[in-house]
Amino acid sequence: MTAAGLKSTNAVHKIFAKLIESGLISRDREGKIIPGRKLRGETPILGTVGAGFPSPAEEELIDTIGLDDYLIQRKEATYILQVSGDSMIDAGIVTGDLALVERGPEPHDGDIVIAEVDKKWTLKYFRKKAGQVYLQAANKNYPDFYPTEELRVAAVVRAIIRKYK
Repeated sequence: MTAAGLKSTNAVHKIFAKLIESGLISRDREGKIIPGRKLRGETPILGTVGAGFPSPAEEELIDTIGLDDYLIQRKEATYILQVSGDSMIDAGIVTGDLALVERGPEPHDGDIVIAEVDKKWTLKYFRKKAGQVYLQAANKNYPDFYPTEELRVAAVVRAIIRKYK
């Protein structure tokens, strides 16, 4: 109110309501003001492309998509880590990739997770076999990691992001 030079909280409320209605701002689950869809930006989806044999394609605006809306379900629990190492190379995850991860969900067998095993952090497949939990690399040069002290999953990988030059 003070920053805008207004004397009424009602005026501020009306301005915020209009900004929310226009899509410039929105509220998160906790009611905090965050940038709306129009400020975050959206990218057009112009059709599909075959990854098999070449086929004719027509460019047609199908929809638009905000990458945050597509990739992130719980913004407050989501963060990005940069990948280093080759233990997940057969899963297509290489050094320099960005892992978009979400804190909180219960991992399932086969999920790729960020975990602390015996006080060391890693990115691996989460495996559960006959009641025993362990971590598995996607590279035959690495063994399975069975915890001797503790295994704590911090987050589940939701997406891998790679930027081509």
